[in-house]
Amino acid sequence: MSADTRAPRPPAVIDAPSNLGLSPPVPGVVPGCYKLAGALRDCSFVRRLGADDAGCVTPPRYDRDGWKPGDGVFNAGAMASYTRRLAGRLGELLDAGRFPVVLGGDCSILLGAALALHRRGRYGLAFLDGHSDFRHPGNAPHVGAAAGEDLALVTGRGQADLTDIEGRRPYLPDDGIAVLGARDADEALTELAAAGIPVWEVSRLRAEGPADAARAALARLEAEDLAGFWVHLDVDILDPSVMPAVDSPDPDGISHQELVELLTPLIASPRCVGLEVTVFDPDLDPEGHLAHELTDTLLTALSR
Repeated sequence: MSADTRAPRPPAVIDAPSNLGLSPPVPGVVPGCYKLAGALRDCSFVRRLGADDAGCVTPPRYDRDGWKPGDGVFNAGAMASYTRRLAGRLGELLDAGRFPVVLGGDCSILLGAALALHRRGRYGLAFLDGHSDFRHPGNAPHVGAAAGEDLALVTGRGQADLTDIEGRRPYLPDDGIAVLGARDADEALTELAAAGIPVWEVSRLRAEGPADAARAALARLEAEDLAGFWVHLDVDILDPSVMPAVDSPDPDGISHQELVELLTPLIASPRCVGLEVTVFDPDLDPEGHLAHELTDTLLTALSR
């Protein structure tokens, strides 16, 4: 496609501290990822980015009382309500010419971004995650935690109260998705390939190099029939040796430097309209060292 000469959009940081899509780490304890935004703000993220502070979209109460496997996605009603509110706030920022940087929260906040984008047109998604999050009723005995199902949900796979809000199923098209950083052993890789969704799993990402993998993904994400694309980042894409403070710290992830190299070309694209960061759990980082390292990584990528 021809070069895009649109002016850069100033960043606006908005908190989406929802943990509605994650299972409790232990019985009776709510997931701590709702503290992600506060932890990064404690590292002066907003000031150092030079961003506008767009405030917070406060989520409903986390409550799985009475839920059992087979009941569908837990917290679905609360999540659908939150999705509409978050989409509204993101739409306001996009209408104002801002570049939203969303501090989650778990991966279910992707529903809010996807709904906001669908209200505006046809958009794509760079899905940076250590897992495909593609569990749905067609490939699993039951569903439950939306944070492990978010890519399936935003592409229209799953229960209607989450996939068809405002009659907009699917929010994002399969041919506008690129998955980067999933572990090589992810069970959904074959299904994603069958759906025509390309995956740069860790081995492929490293074979091509993170920056070149990102540029290859951009050939899809910058397609003429897309109005732009969103970047979803689950920090469990990082290896547990450098980022253990997540709910699923699986081995064989990438390094902070590799994440910078992967993120930088995506965010630098004039077709990129926003970024969300999810799943970091400050409860698992009592000294705050991991929050500072994550902040530095994000600011390095955003500043380039």
